[in-house]
Amino acid sequence: MIIDDFLIRALLAGLGVSIAAAPLGAFVVWRRMAYFGGALSHTALLGVALGFLAGVHPAFGVAVVTAVAALLLSGFKSRHLGTDTMLGIIAHGALAAGLIAISMLEGVRVDLFAFLFGDILSVGATDVAMIWIGAITVLAALIYFWRPLLAVTVHSELAHVEGVNVRRVETIFVLLLALVVALAIQVVGVLLVASMLIVPAAAARELSKTPEQMAVLAAVAGWLAVGAGLAASMWFDWPAGPAIVASSVALYICARSVAVRA
Repeated sequence: MIIDDFLIRALLAGLGVSIAAAPLGAFVVWRRMAYFGGALSHTALLGVALGFLAGVHPAFGVAVVTAVAALLLSGFKSRHLGTDTMLGIIAHGALAAGLIAISMLEGVRVDLFAFLFGDILSVGATDVAMIWIGAITVLAALIYFWRPLLAVTVHSELAHVEGVNVRRVETIFVLLLALVVALAIQVVGVLLVASMLIVPAAAARELSKTPEQMAVLAAVAGWLAVGAGLAASMWFDWPAGPAIVASSVALYICARSVAVRA
């Protein structure tokens, strides 16, 4: 019964993250922001350290730090370096700073492996509730702002002419990304968060004809990856987070094969 309980909690947590991350990941794929998502996830360790210092759940610290980082990264420009280069510098610098900050915490025992690669099998009922509250919030915002987001993604200047507040939509989008990163930390960890955004959406793109269809199929692909990853973790004693990511990559390969043959 204990095994059943923790498996059910792990499955619910994974499904909650997928229902938020995969549809949002469709916009990440369309906008070619995969590196932005990766850079954002690397700042999460600073949030973990902040959470411990403030005496709150690490997810709250991650949410605050990633939100601030998202706003800074989205508005950062450099005349001398490309955007991808600056994102790489910021991502690795933030990851290093987070590791140093955690190593300097006194009287706090931190399972660094769990934060880097996830520990979905240890989630509690409170964690599951937090994940689903966050996931429903992200999904509701995504549905509400779907048309403006889609318009800005297709052509930001044309969207502005049509009356869309482009800056507001961009800000909402990066804040939603930050929230998803905070939700996904315990499921797949800092180093693999971007995969929850990118891979299911990429798999769905191979089989979709409309943006709405891609968003729905991305969520389905995310759910299948979570289920398959947890099953592989139990059967083969693999770490659950990497197993979920490996399953999503396998789904992408299958989707790509089907698309090529069609």
